[in-house]
Amino acid sequence: MEGRLRILLLSALCMPCLWSAAALAAEDSTDQVAEQQVAEQQVIQPQIDRREVGIDEIDSEDFEVSVFGGLFSAEDFGTNAVIGARVAYHVTEGIFFEATYGRSTTTETSYERLSGGAPLLTDEERILSYYNVSLGYNLLPGETFVSRNWAFRSALYVIGGAGSTTFAGDDRFTINFGVGYRFLATDWLAIHLDMRDHVFDIDLLGDNKTVHNLETTAGLSIFF
Repeated sequence: MEGRLRILLLSALCMPCLWSAAALAAEDSTDQVAEQQVAEQQVIQPQIDRREVGIDEIDSEDFEVSVFGGLFSAEDFGTNAVIGARVAYHVTEGIFFEATYGRSTTTETSYERLSGGAPLLTDEERILSYYNVSLGYNLLPGETFVSRNWAFRSALYVIGGAGSTTFAGDDRFTINFGVGYRFLATDWLAIHLDMRDHVFDIDLLGDNKTVHNLETTAGLSIFF
């Protein structure tokens, strides 16, 4: 009986302490929740209106076919119109192979016009045509912004190769090199601007010499 009384007395003495501890724990928890809510309210939540920019990329296919036109400056035979076609295969994002065929009709030389003698070439021999196979490298691939909301893929590339030029009744080994700019209007359509030099030897006017024939063209191409 005496033992039970002791237990009751101890319980009565400890109960206030337990209640106080529980109250303090509840108060601490409430304070932590309040502090967290205040901190969350103080954090700045920026409202950013992000604009979407659609960028056209080269189609998943690697072949490119293009037609072009421009001016071909045949040394000693004037600057005349040129037309042609190209087929390219893109090996990687930076490297591509290209086969080209072009055709132009040259005019009389200053010697022919001033001498008043017989023409040096027949009408058929004045037709200049060439073909070549070249290796190109996209030197500066990037993006061109037409407006704030429109961006297009573009690339500045260098190219060089070898082939043959048929002119003045003979086929002449030709080296070509130059630079170009490709602008992708859509994922399958591109615009090209090219400047190239076609170098070959010719002995038509007496002395065998190396001539440089500058070509400037613009064209359209499709990817498939």
